[in-house]
Amino acid sequence: MIDPDKRKAIYSLYTDGMGIREISRRLKISRNTVRAIIVLKGNVPDLPRKDKISLDSELLVQLYDQCEGRIQRIHEKLREEEEIEIGYSTLSAMIRELGLGQSQETRCDQVPDEPGVEMQHDSSTYTRSIGDKKVRIIASLIYYRYSKIRYLKFYRSFNRFKMKCFFHEALTFWGYAAKQCIIDNTNLARLRGSGKNALIVPEMEEFAKGYGFEFVCHEIRHPNRKAGNERSFYTVETNFFPGRSFESMEDLNEQALQWATVRMPARRVSKTRLLPLKAFAYEQSYLQTVPPYVSPPYRAHKRDTGQYGYASFDGNFYWVPGTDRAEVSVLEYSNYLKIYHKRKLLGEYDLPPDGVKNQRFSPKGQPAPQHQPKYRKKPTDEEEKKLRSVAEEVSAYLDFVLKEKGISRHRFIRHLYALQQKITAPLFINTIKRALKYRVADIETIQRIALLLMNEGNYTVPFVETDQEFRTRESYLEGSTADEVDLSRYDKLTEDNDG
Repeated sequence: MIDPDKRKAIYSLYTDGMGIREISRRLKISRNTVRAIIVLKGNVPDLPRKDKISLDSELLVQLYDQCEGRIQRIHEKLREEEEIEIGYSTLSAMIRELGLGQSQETRCDQVPDEPGVEMQHDSSTYTRSIGDKKVRIIASLIYYRYSKIRYLKFYRSFNRFKMKCFFHEALTFWGYAAKQCIIDNTNLARLRGSGKNALIVPEMEEFAKGYGFEFVCHEIRHPNRKAGNERSFYTVETNFFPGRSFESMEDLNEQALQWATVRMPARRVSKTRLLPLKAFAYEQSYLQTVPPYVSPPYRAHKRDTGQYGYASFDGNFYWVPGTDRAEVSVLEYSNYLKIYHKRKLLGEYDLPPDGVKNQRFSPKGQPAPQHQPKYRKKPTDEEEKKLRSVAEEVSAYLDFVLKEKGISRHRFIRHLYALQQKITAPLFINTIKRALKYRVADIETIQRIALLLMNEGNYTVPFVETDQEFRTRESYLEGSTADEVDLSRYDKLTEDNDG
């Protein structure tokens, strides 16, 4: 099929005096085709299909309902019951033309790129290697539609509070906000409804007003309404992740910040050759300036002060200055904490790196506290590592027993480690092999197995060597000149027991 533009070009060349043979040679089209196009004066022939089959639309709708939308069955019924021979693809096309089985959706609006009007936000989940572990992470990305600049950050989890923290961090970094932020119908910002009928959560609506923008939900199944943001996630997958390694979440976000705010703004957009940094400089006069006095978002938590002056939060302990054990308010910000008592600031603390738990922290500028928290957990990582190094059988047993329900992990490991310290290595290994064979997950039963093996075999208690030079130590010499200890009081106890 020769397209209309080429047909017009052929006819134009012919009217300008070029011969049919020359036109055929240059455009690589047969001379007969050139002649046919010239006869039609370059127009596309409007010839009706001779084999076109006409079907009653009411019949098709009726069969579609009867056959529950199964086109293959409709095709069979037309051939067998109605004696109508029709191709399967032709039948499918007719059903599509009638709109059967298709959702009656409106086309997504195409909005022009206007400076200062729109930014887009979305999140996407990935599984990446951080350090030596595969970790599920959530990428949050904001995208300015006109200038194409971005801000990217990764989280272990993402909720409404972290969404507010992300917007504050991104908008204060760039210093400007567009009038609208296009989002999907996420419950983090949407209260109910969808698309143009969506009602934004009052908390998020008030939050957005503080930065000079409003949230707008796109219509359901219209993700292309924020195509710039979707394309940005594709760029993250194809340009940011490949060839990079990350030691920690902090390292990941540090690289993401440099990539999104330094490298990408200085790289021209492939199709339009637009330079985001220059476009953003032009767009700034149309954007809403972020007020310098805007307060960062925070969450308030109530905590009791422990016996040794600690308030616990998110698995860690924060020492509270003073001597009272009163209830305090812990204000959680994006990357730091503030502790108040009766509106008085007692201390400010940097949040620890991702994954740090069971640690204690002092306020900025103050030394570490002297005492440990009362309820600080006592992990058994070192004991477990030593047990696994004894033998492969011990490591296999730990893999089995620590998966069992009802097992107190740390208590069990401490008792097993204590048993390993009391008996010889061969006896301990044989005990664990038998415990694994019979799926024993009770520490008392393991101790009885060890006792049984000791009675059956020739196991002996390991000999403990004593350093004979203890007699020359100063403490021993001082004790040697002391008076003998009177133990006669124990003789009476012995006599009573014998009696």
